[in-house]
Amino acid sequence: MPAKTPPTPPTPPVPPVPPPAADVNVPPQPNPYAAPAVQPDPYAQPNPYAQPNPYAGAPGYYVPGPRTNTLAIVSFVASLAALFIWFAGSLTAIITGHIALNQIKKTNEGGHGFALAGLIIGYVGFGLTALIVIGYIVFFVVLVSSGSFYDSTYSS
Repeated sequence: MPAKTPPTPPTPPVPPVPPPAADVNVPPQPNPYAAPAVQPDPYAQPNPYAQPNPYAGAPGYYVPGPRTNTLAIVSFVASLAALFIWFAGSLTAIITGHIALNQIKKTNEGGHGFALAGLIIGYVGFGLTALIVIGYIVFFVVLVSSGSFYDSTYSS
């Protein structure tokens, strides 16, 4: 029986050699294996037997604009609610309006007009509420100081 030679151990795979670093002064070369760019024929006629693309956008397709900031809408609605809830509605409109304008400036969302209208109406409502409260206070101070509502001649 002939002597068997021991099997050779497997050789480890050779790691791939990284490509050389690109020289920044040399412009990139076009890929010679890429398909050539096809230029449309300026004299070509449309195919009369072509089928319409079923995946094309419908005519008059609506592209939505930027999202409207939620706090801007809250500010506007709260300013309108200030007609019924004077102080709280105006204060809510002012606070949320300022926060909304700050967010709109940072995120480029829509709703700048809503926030501005809420602020303006909120400040006007807040001012009118303050004037009404001051008017009530002045009215009652004058009423009490005049003594016209108290009859001192009343005897029991």
